[in-house]
Amino acid sequence: MPQRKVIIMGAAGRDFHNYLVRFKNRSDVNVVAFTATQIPNIEGRVFPAELAGEQYPNGIPIYHESELPSLIEQHSVDEVVFSYSDVSHEYVQHKAALVTSTGADFVLLSAQNTMLRSSKPVVAICAVRTGCGKSQTTRRVAQILKNMGKKLVVARHPMPYGDLVAQRCQRFADYSDLDKYHCTIEEREEYEPHLAMGTIVYAGVDYEEILRQAEQEADVVIWDGGNNDTPFFKPDLHIVVTDPLRPGHELTYYPGETNLRMADVIVVNKQDTASLPDIERVRQNIATVNPNAVVVDAVSPIFVEDPEVIRGKRVLAVEDGPTLTHGEMRFGAAVVAAQKFGAVLVDPRPYLAGSIQETYDTYPHIGTLLPAMGYGEKQIKDLEATINRTECDAVIIGTPIDLGRLIDINKPAVRVTYELQEIGRPGLEDVLQKFA
Repeated sequence: MPQRKVIIMGAAGRDFHNYLVRFKNRSDVNVVAFTATQIPNIEGRVFPAELAGEQYPNGIPIYHESELPSLIEQHSVDEVVFSYSDVSHEYVQHKAALVTSTGADFVLLSAQNTMLRSSKPVVAICAVRTGCGKSQTTRRVAQILKNMGKKLVVARHPMPYGDLVAQRCQRFADYSDLDKYHCTIEEREEYEPHLAMGTIVYAGVDYEEILRQAEQEADVVIWDGGNNDTPFFKPDLHIVVTDPLRPGHELTYYPGETNLRMADVIVVNKQDTASLPDIERVRQNIATVNPNAVVVDAVSPIFVEDPEVIRGKRVLAVEDGPTLTHGEMRFGAAVVAAQKFGAVLVDPRPYLAGSIQETYDTYPHIGTLLPAMGYGEKQIKDLEATINRTECDAVIIGTPIDLGRLIDINKPAVRVTYELQEIGRPGLEDVLQKFA
């Protein structure tokens, strides 16, 4: 029987996982390439032989997604597997039309058929979009479980943007491990808050190996999702966060709607900043597709370390990068802080440096905010230059990490933090008590 030639479309994460759990060591399949998008500078690499297996002694090349049609023709590809997240249903269907017009099949793998089973209980925290509030929800879940006396480990959705062999299985126990693994700003945004709580974090490429190591030191494994992707581990409790600031997106983005339909618990977050009609719209959509889910009401209030630095001042608002870019949010915690303390936003666009300008070219909706982009040393330097060039009185940092540890800011700066708080009952503690 001839081999079926396959291309996997991805963004350095779900694509590698899908390969490892569904295509590695299959004699009936030849994966001729990966394609890459969403994240800068992740194409032009090779998925290494050490991970790809004996069938691929030279590894598997990774191309930019724009080359997909020519790759299909060049290799007479039979099947293209779509393997990344936080894109609209319309976007996915356009990709399907592109692929099927060439004669290749377009494939979406089910969430269940790409999940690994754990010997320990798994709590998964996912979302319907990037920027819904997964991070603070995960921290809240972790704290509740710790208060119950549970020993836990967090496994974070992959962000392997560097040496894939070196990043095969990463364990983060303290801040020095962030430097050891040359973490990007995006990685630090996700890992630092867990480390501040004293929680061990695993991440990398090979999630079979990651899970087996994590199980050795945990009573409970927490899956901390990325974008709006589905869990890599089969959850015993699946918590999904929604965002009424983007009502309707819970039914119109892939694979966020899949998460919504699979969820045991659905958190309706940001109720302190969303309108009542938008909150009710999200509730109605939940009731339509998953009426048996437990619904938890929540807010994510902000905390500013020194409000006087920004009160009434001209400020630059630095927000979480993925939330502003492919997450399509128009504001974040920094903007909320500016509004609360009467600060006036300064437009950074006249001062953009290098690759930061490219980000605005790709995502023009960002407007007067500055995403904390940092996929590599050069982009971190470009971010630093942009901040320092911008003529303002102060900088509000709405990203979860302490940017001052990575860059030198030449003007006063304050951090904005946020945590999840449930409203009324049931809360996450009620849910987790029952689970435990």
